[in-house]
Amino acid sequence: MTKTIDFYYDFISPASYLAWTQLPGLCKRTGATVNYKPMLLGGVFKVIGNTAPVTIPAKWAWFQRDFERYARHYGVPYMLNPHFIFSTVNAMRGAFWALSEGQIETYNRAMFTAAWAEGKDLSSAEVLSEVLSTAGFDAAMVMEAMAQPQNKAALIEASEAAAARGVFGAPTFFVGDELFFGQDRLEWVEKALG
Repeated sequence: MTKTIDFYYDFISPASYLAWTQLPGLCKRTGATVNYKPMLLGGVFKVIGNTAPVTIPAKWAWFQRDFERYARHYGVPYMLNPHFIFSTVNAMRGAFWALSEGQIETYNRAMFTAAWAEGKDLSSAEVLSEVLSTAGFDAAMVMEAMAQPQNKAALIEASEAAAARGVFGAPTFFVGDELFFGQDRLEWVEKALG
């Protein structure tokens, strides 16, 4: 039986970035594969009535320290993006293009690295184009794909489907029907994979 991790994420989420950095090792240890599930976190919040941790100052201060702690623990580059909160609508629409083209892993690497290792503003079309070009994509073609109705609709539908499945934040993982929330729950994801 193939072991699969459904990984719900948004590039706006530093915790999604941290989780993403650990998934290759987890997959190597368990033989699992990742089923990437891009979504718009703000869209999920709207559907379920949740709010981002950044809206509660004490909670956000704690999260910032915790992200730094985990980045050091994992030995991965990380910086709090100076443009946070930036819009990821176009970047997430592009993820659906990347999925359809079999390019999602390269695309995720480009976007997560730009956002959380390099501190780039993914809401800027100019920056997004530069990130795509640097990663080897035809930036003009991908930017055009982001504006296509099917990718706009796919993002809305995926966000609604995530909320309907029980997703309330990012990152969220499913192993079978078991939900795990947060990059700090990867140990339990690994245990669930047996």
